[in-house]
Amino acid sequence: MTEDIRSVAGQGPRDTLVRGNPRGVRWAIAAAVALAACANNTDPRWQLRHDRIVAIRTTPSHVPAGQTAVIDALVTSVDGGPAVQAPTAVTQAATVPALAGAISTDGHGGWQVTAPDAAALDAARAALALAPGAPVPLELSLRFAVGSESLTATKRAWFGDALDNPTVGPITVAGAPPPGAITVPFDTDVPLAIDQPAADRVNWLTSCGSLNDDDNEHSVLLHVNPDDPTAGQLVVTVRDPGDGVAWQIWTMTSATAK
Repeated sequence: MTEDIRSVAGQGPRDTLVRGNPRGVRWAIAAAVALAACANNTDPRWQLRHDRIVAIRTTPSHVPAGQTAVIDALVTSVDGGPAVQAPTAVTQAATVPALAGAISTDGHGGWQVTAPDAAALDAARAALALAPGAPVPLELSLRFAVGSESLTATKRAWFGDALDNPTVGPITVAGAPPPGAITVPFDTDVPLAIDQPAADRVNWLTSCGSLNDDDNEHSVLLHVNPDDPTAGQLVVTVRDPGDGVAWQIWTMTSATAK
């Protein structure tokens, strides 16, 4: 499921992504912008103390004919920190008549997408000039209430085949697996790493300390500077080449300077 969390505009070369290889490089282009999710981007994109959408997923990632996937997102706000949240509204961003009716509420305050039957999927493939049996994209426009903001995003769901979201691999903090909640030393470089397939895209975010980088890094350095918050959360998001999305959240604190 391809994401563009900047806005409903700026989707990029949609025809290229749809009509090309649906399992090709489309995920890398979209994931490169997947953390630029707020009206004011003056904060670094690893910063959790900001109103933004971090990642959007369907579960499962690809939806077989006749089956349903739930939509949710990892969002973060200045006051509330990271949280999993359902969208407040979902519409079809690019109309494909054969996919009409695929979006619905789930009866529990959330939203879902349902893949149509095989005949409707074949009609959608013909309309989009896709190869027989290829996954069929559905362009979604989503809205989320995040902190004091109402943020919009686009997302591309996939119908017609089966693919689960990835699993977040184990992480290490200073070379050791965390016991649960993470404690890091003050004013010290702390290596963070994740055991994740090389093809998966990894991004890190924090509200405790600062990160030296977050752009598709399987390992980064965290440093709690004297002017940084000494308590917050650490988040890692994972996106696989099939557009699956996963995340994990840890509580993190730092010992203050003596």
